[in-house]
Amino acid sequence: MFSFFAKRKASAALINGIGVDVKPGETLLHAALRQGIDFPHSCRVGGCASCKCKLISGQVKELTETGYILSDEELDAGYILACQSVPKGEVSIEVDLAAFQARRKVRGKVVAQEKLTHDIIKLVIQLEESLPYKAGQYADICLDVLPQYSRSFSFASRPQPDGKVIFFIRKVPNGRVTGLVNDQSLLGQGAVVQGPMGEFYLRPAAAPLLLVAGGSGLAPILALLEEALVAGGQRPVTLLFGAREERDLYALDAINALAAQWRASFRFVPVLSEAASNASWQGARGLVTELISTLLEDGAHAYLCGPPAMIDSAVSMLRSCGVASEHIRADRFTANHDLLAATA
Repeated sequence: MFSFFAKRKASAALINGIGVDVKPGETLLHAALRQGIDFPHSCRVGGCASCKCKLISGQVKELTETGYILSDEELDAGYILACQSVPKGEVSIEVDLAAFQARRKVRGKVVAQEKLTHDIIKLVIQLEESLPYKAGQYADICLDVLPQYSRSFSFASRPQPDGKVIFFIRKVPNGRVTGLVNDQSLLGQGAVVQGPMGEFYLRPAAAPLLLVAGGSGLAPILALLEEALVAGGQRPVTLLFGAREERDLYALDAINALAAQWRASFRFVPVLSEAASNASWQGARGLVTELISTLLEDGAHAYLCGPPAMIDSAVSMLRSCGVASEHIRADRFTANHDLLAATA
C-alpha cells in the first residue's frame, strides 16, 4: 500500500489513494491544494469543518482544538480537520470529494444594503435561481467588482422562496471585501454565491436551546431561530448576544418578533462588555460567556457563533457545567475569512 512513500524522502500522504508530498510543517489541506487536489475547505482556521477527513493510518499533529467542531462519534471514528493537521510521517486519509464538488455556483445581483451598526451591513442578493441550504450554513460570495476575491459569510435567514439570500457583513480592518461592502453602494452589482457549506445547523431534538452570538455571529443564529419557528418553536430558548457597546446591538426588532411568536419560553439577554462607555445601560454587563452558568437550563443543547476567543470560552464553560460535547455546536467567525485570496 505504501510503496509510494518509499520513493520519497520527504513526508507524504495518501489522499483517497493519491500520493501527495507534504513539506515540513505543512498541513494536509495546504499540501493537497498546492498539488491540485480539489479538497473541501473554506475558513482554513479550524472553524467550519469543511475540510474534515478520516485518518486511515499514521499520526498527525493538530494545531488547534477540534473537539467542538467534530462530534464525539467523528473523533472516535478517526476524523480530523485537514487545515489543522500536520503529518507526523506517512499518513493516509479519506475525504468525501463528491459533496464538495456538488456545491453550486449561482449568479445574482445586490438588491439591498442596510446599515445595521457602524460596522455591520445587511447585504441582500437576489439569485437567478434558488440555492438550497440549511439555516446556519454559509456560502462563499464573489462580487463582480472584486472578482479576484471570494469570502465566506453565513446566511442570515432561512431559505427564502423568492431566491433572495441575506448576509450580515462586518467590516474587518483592511478587509478588501468587507470594506467595500460597508463603505460603497453595490446596488445592482453582480455577484456569485457558492454553497452551501458548513456543519452548523439545528439538529432535531426537544431539548432546550442555549444560543450564544457575538457580533455578526448573530446571522446564523437568527436563521436557526427562523427555521425552528417554522418547525413549531416548541423548544425553550435562551439567546445571549454579546456586544461591546449599545451601538453594536442590532436586529432587536427581529428578535422580539421571533420571541412574540415562540410557543415555548424565550429569553433574550443582550450583554455589553465595555461598561465604562455605556453608563446608561441597564442590562447585563461583562463577557457574554460569564452568564452561561447562571442561565443554562438542564439538558440544554448549545449553539455558539462568534469570535474564536468567545467560542473557546463558551465551550470551556459549557463543559464545566456538564454539557456533553455532542450537544455543543460552534461556528468560529474569524477575520481570516476576509484576508484570504480567492485561490487560498
